[in-house]
Amino acid sequence: MTTTTFTPAVESRFAAARQIADAVLFEGYVLYPYRASAAKNRMRWQFGVLVPPSWGTDSAEHCSQRTECLMEPRRGASLSVEVRFLHVERRLVEQALGEDVFEPVDTLALPERVLVPWDEGIEERVELVVPVDALAGDGVVFPFSRDVRREIEPVCQDDRVVGRLVRTRRRVEGVVRVRSGEVPGPYACARLIVEVENTSDWEPPPGADRDTALAHSLISAHVLLGLDGGAFVSMTDPPEWAKGAVASCRNLHTWPVLAGESGRTDVVLSSPIILEDHPMVAPESPGALYDGTEIDEILALRTAALTDEEKREARGTDARAGAVIDLADSLPPEVWERLHGAVRTLRPDAEPAAMAVAAGLTPAPPDTPWWDPASDAGFDPARDRVVVEGRSLGAGSRVLLKPGPRRTDAQDLFLHGRAARVEAVLHDVDGLVHLAVTVDGDPGADLRREQGRFLYFQPDEITPLEEM
Repeated sequence: MTTTTFTPAVESRFAAARQIADAVLFEGYVLYPYRASAAKNRMRWQFGVLVPPSWGTDSAEHCSQRTECLMEPRRGASLSVEVRFLHVERRLVEQALGEDVFEPVDTLALPERVLVPWDEGIEERVELVVPVDALAGDGVVFPFSRDVRREIEPVCQDDRVVGRLVRTRRRVEGVVRVRSGEVPGPYACARLIVEVENTSDWEPPPGADRDTALAHSLISAHVLLGLDGGAFVSMTDPPEWAKGAVASCRNLHTWPVLAGESGRTDVVLSSPIILEDHPMVAPESPGALYDGTEIDEILALRTAALTDEEKREARGTDARAGAVIDLADSLPPEVWERLHGAVRTLRPDAEPAAMAVAAGLTPAPPDTPWWDPASDAGFDPARDRVVVEGRSLGAGSRVLLKPGPRRTDAQDLFLHGRAARVEAVLHDVDGLVHLAVTVDGDPGADLRREQGRFLYFQPDEITPLEEM
């Protein structure tokens, strides 16, 4: 028997996972500078888009996604499934011409905001609870739909109607298929398969574009899975016995990770964005900023620096964009200080004694500080030197950049072969040496020196050049 009511315990576990799931749901929803007129906001919704089958045949986007993971359910356990997606709501702006007479316009300027046509995203959920025993064989098939909807919101100024917003949602249809299969071996483990498919029968008219198809799509689709008895197996760091079974799982256009509070294994988030187990929003984050390509501090500073006219347009673009503007304008000093950075840890907490023994060291007492601030007295970035290829290098030395394969920043590769000037030689707490450099021809070099924001390379990633 399938139900659609979560127990309070499941709802509580999902609540913790929804915080990061919300970040997935609204990833790229509206990008800085949060205005519809910005070029980067004209191509929206890049993740988890499930288009109608008729559109998917002629595009790079897909009509379904598939999640496979391993679970170890207890006898009599139930599986809770929550599919979440955004439903496009097309908003038109109309100006009042007279009594109940309106005409569409591209902008409607008000003192506090400038209204423009825009596609809003309405959160939708599909929930079901099914006994694990019922998932064997063909499992369960759960169709769902969301009907056409039209709403009109009057726009008033000085107690008179000056226009209206006309919001329309198109019908979308879909299906959730959930089943399980056996995993060979002595462990009480099962393979869980969850498929989400857009089954809308919409046929694209001549000249239809992606924006037209999005109105009939499931946007940012992802799945939350919860067991009320038992555990899921990590797909990113499985135990040795499960590695073969994990490798044989087939995930299409999504990836499952353990979610919720750290250490829990009874909730999985299957996301169109690759995450690690137990992803969390940083506690320093002041709120949702939607533009995942920037760190919160930089994004909040840029948002606060927008002109009043730019902020008016952002507030008129989308309510969520307006909330970001208000957030950036209202952050107190202590929050700005918190955004400037936080140190979680500089060495693993797990088994420090074992690691010390393996390294041939004697473990330090538990209350020994990991870093002695007084040790900094022996270093001077402006005067320190490092020997590279037999040459002594320090501030002012010229070098050739040759980023190594261990670098994770792709932008470093664009600097390969460029000449640079060493600005400082720095030592970190692990004893590694880093050279802070500015690249020759960089028009922002003076600003970098003033702010102390440099590019950093290790000694084996540079070659000395002849001094000029």
